[in-house]
This record gives sequence, C-alpha cells and structure tokens, in this order.
Amino acid sequence: MFDLGSSLRDARERRRLTFAEMEQVTKVRAKYLRALEEDDFAALPGATYVKGFLRAYAEALGLDGQLYVDEYNSRFVTGAEERFIRPRRMEPPREVRWIERHAVVLALAAIALITVVVVGAWRFAPGSGSPQAPAVAAPARVPAASQAPLTRLVLRARGTTWIEVRNASPVGRLLFQGTVRRSDVQRFTAARLWLNVGTPARLTATVNGRAVRLPGATTPKVMVATASGVVALVTG
Repeated sequence: MFDLGSSLRDARERRRLTFAEMEQVTKVRAKYLRALEEDDFAALPGATYVKGFLRAYAEALGLDGQLYVDEYNSRFVTGAEERFIRPRRMEPPREVRWIERHAVVLALAAIALITVVVVGAWRFAPGSGSPQAPAVAAPARVPAASQAPLTRLVLRARGTTWIEVRNASPVGRLLFQGTVRRSDVQRFTAARLWLNVGTPARLTATVNGRAVRLPGATTPKVMVATASGVVALVTG
C-alpha cells in the first residue's frame, strides 16, 4: 500500500514540472491533477474519471498507471461498479428474415441493371464513334508532409552541473541524465529537445553550429531547444 497523492506530487516535483505543463501533456485540467495529488477524489466527476485521470497522470510522470488504478480500486471502490448490460438482440421471425434477404438481392440486381443501361447508352450515343473506355483522371499528387528542421545541440561544461535531456517533451525518450564536469561535451540531435539544467551558467551551447545563450543563471531551469534557439519554459 502506498499514498497515491503524495507519490504523484513527489514524481512531479522531482521533474520540476508545474500543473500547467502537466495539463498540456495529459489533457486533464489542472484542478483535477491537483485533486489527485491531494487525494480529494470527491472533487472529480466519478470513479471512472478518477481511474482514467490516475492512469494518464501516472504514465505521464513515467510511473506504472495500472498500479495506481489497482491501488485506488482496493482502497476506495467498496461496491460493485455499475455495469451496462447490452440488451439481447431479438431475432426477427424466419419469414421476416427471408423477405429481408430477398429484398436486398432484388435491390442489388436493380442497381446493377440500371448501371449497365446508363453506361451502354453513354458509350453508344450517336456521334460518339466507336466505343471508348471512359477516361480515368490521373491521381492528384499529394505534397510530402513538411518536416521540422533538425536541432543539433552541443553542450560544453564550464563547471559541474546536473542536466536532463529528453526528446521533444518532459515525458519523451530520455537522451541523457546525470552530472557533467568541466570540459565535458554532450551532443544531441532531434527536431525538438527538452532540457532540465541545474546551473545553466555553467554550460555553453551551440545550436546547428551557432552559439546561443542558455536562459537562467545559478538556479535550475527548464528549457526547450529548437533549430531557432533555446527558450525557457514558464515555471512556478
């Protein structure tokens, strides 16, 4: 048994993420995420929503969503959940089924006959010359989907600091996590990079060969790097 709310809060704070950032990732309103961390399940619309939000929030923080749902069920779901039973479909009488099948066959035959008559009248109309197959329009060319330019980020340490780098977002694939020391060099390539830097002033950075200034100074900072540069995310 473990405390659902506090474990979610600890995981979020370790990543230095705000409710606003997690709302963008999970698509769950920030007030509901806050209620989950406070174990205030009565503030959510119902048990089904609680379990769905728990799973989404836990997995967005890199946790086992099913484990949180199971813990919630064992501690808070005391009665049998409402189940919706699909009504049994009544089979129509045999005579009705026979009529329906024959009606479908007759309808398909009528459509086929009308199609043959229309096509024949068009192909052999006066002045049309010898029968010709209808022209088939060439398929339209679909333009290739535009791709975001690659971001080639190089980080050089001027001192000791801790960094975490992920692909695209705070829940993206982990590219690096650890402490770098003076003269260490780390290189990353992706369309978009998410960074969590302990002391930005102890790093120098280049993006696609161009020197850029990292936002922040001596306090931890969350930022995003793209081909156009590095910007800080609003935290607090």
